[in-house]
Formats: sequence, structure tokens, C-alpha cells
Amino acid sequence: MSETGWGPIRAGMSVADARSALGGQLPEPTNRECDHVRPASGPPGVLVMIVNGQVARVEVDDTTVVTAAGARVGDTEARINQLYAGRVQTGPHKYVDGHYLVVRRGTGADSLYRLVFETDGQRVTRYRGGRAPEVEWVEGCS
Repeated sequence: MSETGWGPIRAGMSVADARSALGGQLPEPTNRECDHVRPASGPPGVLVMIVNGQVARVEVDDTTVVTAAGARVGDTEARINQLYAGRVQTGPHKYVDGHYLVVRRGTGADSLYRLVFETDGQRVTRYRGGRAPEVEWVEGCS
């Protein structure tokens, strides 16, 4: 997974393009304004957030899905800081005694894309990649 998406899915794609990229294996969102859908193909721990007909972010809580840099659920905070040296901003988690480790992609248009790793204070429990502001919404579509 990269800062912009998972496999053939990228933040900013239309639902139709994402479905086509997955060979038709992406359900239609129930709520067009904001919804989470699970691709029929792929790991069970992957959700795609759709906002106003576009992919906004991809969420992962499965240990088998690895970022382009090699990060995954279960990694330590130190490993995330090592893999993304100089790019990690750490903040307190809203609900547990952990952190949000936010990795920004770059400058200009690329600065809209990031990875957000949620931790329990030591290890990554889940992560998501996509575009701002949706990638940083703590409650997702709630």
C-alpha cells in the first residue's frame, strides 16, 4: 500500500474506476456521501472509504497488507519512524493510550496524501492511506 491507495485503487478514483481496477469486485456504497465498502477480492482486513463517489482512503487492519516501504500492522512505532525517517508526525490517539503516526507524502499536490498509523503506544494496530482531509478523520464516515 502506498500513501495514495492499495493495489490498483488510488485515492481520487471514481467508484466506477476502482471497481474496474478490481475486476468488478467492489460493491456499490450504500451512502453516496460517505461509506465504507469491502472489496470482494483481497484480504478481509481492507476497507475502502468512498466519499461523494470517489475513493478517499483505504483502511487496513490485516497483518498481511504491507506498505510500499514495508510497514504493516504489528510493527513497532520505532520501525515506522525508521521506515519513514524525517516524515513522521506523532500525536496522541483519541481513544486509547497510543498514538497517530502521520506520514506526509511531499509538497504541492502530493501533500494531500498521507499514511496514518494508529498505535497502542508501542505497536501499529491499524493504518490507512489516502487524501486529506478524509485520511485523518478519526471516526471514518461517522
